[in-house]
Amino acid sequence: MLRNRKENKRGKQQTDTLHHFDYQFIDELKSVPIFVTLEENKDYLKHLFADCSDFVIREFTIEGGISAIIVFVDGMVNTQFANEAMKSLMILEGHEQLIDAIVEATLPISQTQKTDNYSDMLISILSGDAGLIVEGNNQALLMGIRGMEKRSINEPETESVIRGPREGFVENIRTNTSMIRRKLKTPHLKMKPMTIGRESNTSIVITYMDDIADPEIVKEVLRRLEKIDIDAVLESGYIEEFIQDSAYSPFPQLQYTERPDTVAAALLQGKVGIIVDGTPFVLIVPFVFTDILQSNEDYYERFQIASLIRILRYIFMVLSLLTPGLYVAITTFHQDLIPTTLLLSIAAAREAIPFPAVVEALIMEITFEGLREAGIRLPKTIGSAVSILGALVVGQAAVQAGIVSAPMVIVVSLTGIASFTIPRFNGAIAIRMLRFPIIIAASIFGMYGILISVLIIIGHMANLRSFGIPYLSPLGPLSVGDLMDTAVRPPLWLNKHRSYFMSVQDSIRLGDELPAEIKEQGGQKGETIHHEKEEDTL
Repeated sequence: MLRNRKENKRGKQQTDTLHHFDYQFIDELKSVPIFVTLEENKDYLKHLFADCSDFVIREFTIEGGISAIIVFVDGMVNTQFANEAMKSLMILEGHEQLIDAIVEATLPISQTQKTDNYSDMLISILSGDAGLIVEGNNQALLMGIRGMEKRSINEPETESVIRGPREGFVENIRTNTSMIRRKLKTPHLKMKPMTIGRESNTSIVITYMDDIADPEIVKEVLRRLEKIDIDAVLESGYIEEFIQDSAYSPFPQLQYTERPDTVAAALLQGKVGIIVDGTPFVLIVPFVFTDILQSNEDYYERFQIASLIRILRYIFMVLSLLTPGLYVAITTFHQDLIPTTLLLSIAAAREAIPFPAVVEALIMEITFEGLREAGIRLPKTIGSAVSILGALVVGQAAVQAGIVSAPMVIVVSLTGIASFTIPRFNGAIAIRMLRFPIIIAASIFGMYGILISVLIIIGHMANLRSFGIPYLSPLGPLSVGDLMDTAVRPPLWLNKHRSYFMSVQDSIRLGDELPAEIKEQGGQKGETIHHEKEEDTL
């Protein structure tokens, strides 16, 4: 009877413990310690993961009669390593029971970590690790034996290049950090871990060069990330909206990329990268307007080619933004700006069109954007064909039906092609969005409307900041030293300094010896190379 009373009392204590440790979010389990008795740990885990068929609690006995359990999520661990770990414990010769002794002398696992609370243990287990709990210990051992299926490293689809590395980030955060580490083999490359999301507990890594990046920018990035309070982070876009300086601006204030070389180059400029588990897109801050028109491939080609391409990007960006508005303003208010022959041709083409130029432009622009979106959402095998054929068929049919004029189709096509030359997709979207209010302003005020719209856009960008850096840098405020690497790309041996508008700890990125020698010898014209004369060889 006394024994039954003790068992009933113990069962009541365990039940009270389970109810006492009820929680809403996993962070609240920081105050829940790992129990000394194995039975309490088993009961608590079964209580937490009731109706979870993928959660495995494997009981076994260490040689010498010591009970233990290994806990993991099926499909997220390497079962071969888990079996090896249990095998090593089952044939343990020293009869060690303490976790410290097991780590030092028994387990064939390279990555291990100890914890004394349920919050850290469960976050690790739900991320793909395995937990080991041994009878008589108030600590759990976390074993890094992750074995989840993951996508192989492929060429990025959103940032294709002609010359440059072909590897892109994947959804696994450790694979992504290793790809950056492979580019920058230095202890100065820091990677601070963080967890965001009350339910998702998404792993995040903040990476920067501690000998280059401004410590104040790093602190500000960490401060903003720590203040994010959301139930789940499923993609880096969630974080982008939270930490950007101006949420209502159409211009992107953070850069995202799939390319490890882009992140490595940004870190060497003193910027900070934010790697989010579960997405191949890494965020980079700060981000200024001139970065929209620059690509890493610019530095892989000869500087003459890269400079020409950059100038073309600036020209086509202006065309993408202003061409439809200019067409509407000129055909509506300023016909005297058009040569007579061209004016007669446009008038003849628009003679049967029942709509004013602004309605015609809006119809074509909206249709073009719809076709572009349809081409993205359709399967790849037919998406590009449908978008191209759709544009041709719809445009030709609209002209023949007298809904739009042929010049308008040419203008919209030129605008669409121009928008594709912008390397950064989020920057191209901003230009496409601003095109519509400029068209409306041009239809009301003519060229004055376009001028006012451009002044408003420039004024807005002048007031914009990205983590304290003016958005129009180095154009406003003017940084003469950085203009050399803005519209054109200088030779690498002339690009000695990092960006002056960035507050970096080390502004020198290139030694003096080779640039000075090249300058002195006029580009290595052969003064240091000995050529044998013809008579010397006879």
